[in-house]
Amino acid sequence: MFKKEDRQSYTDFKAVESQRNDLAAEEFPEGPYGSGIPSPSLGKSTPWRIDMRSPNRFDYENRELHEGIDRDYPGEDSYPDAIDEP
Repeated sequence: MFKKEDRQSYTDFKAVESQRNDLAAEEFPEGPYGSGIPSPSLGKSTPWRIDMRSPNRFDYENRELHEGIDRDYPGEDSYPDAIDEP
C-alpha cells in the first residue's frame, strides 16, 4: 500500500516537504473532460508515501499564519451542541 523508503531522522525545509507530500487538487478527478477512453484506474498512478495527503480545499493554505485567529463569520469556529435540531 505504501512505498517502501528509508526514513531519516531529519526532515527538509517545510516548503520542500510540502512539495513532496501535498498532492495537487485535480480539476476533473474522474479523468479528462470528454474522454471516450476509459482509464483502468483513477487517482494516483504511483505508490503513496507515508506523509502524503490530499489538499483540503476548504481550509487555510498556510495554517500557521492563521493560528489563533477567529474567522470573520460569527459561529464559524464553534460546533453546535446538537446537529439534528431544526
